[in-house]
Amino acid sequence: MCGAADSGSEATPKSDLKLSFDPIDWQQLQLLARLTPAQRILLGMQAQEFARAALRGTFRRRFPELSQAELNMKVLAYLTPLRGYKP
Repeated sequence: MCGAADSGSEATPKSDLKLSFDPIDWQQLQLLARLTPAQRILLGMQAQEFARAALRGTFRRRFPELSQAELNMKVLAYLTPLRGYKP
C-alpha cells in the first residue's frame, strides 16, 4: 500500500505540527455521563434545533424578502446536500 507519505509530496513533519485543542471540561463530561440515553438524545436534538434556528436567522438577515416557508426550504437545502443540486 502506498500512503500519503510515500507519494513523493512534501508533507509537514509530525514534529512541526502545532495542534491546539480547547481544554477538556471534566465537570461538563461528568454531567453528561450522568444523563440517561434518552436525555442525551434530547440534548442532541435541542442542539440541532439551536443550530437550525441560528442558520434560519442568518438567512433571514441575508434574504429579508423571503417568506418563512422559503427560508425553511433554504435551511433544508443547506443542511441536506443533494448531488448535482446547487441552491
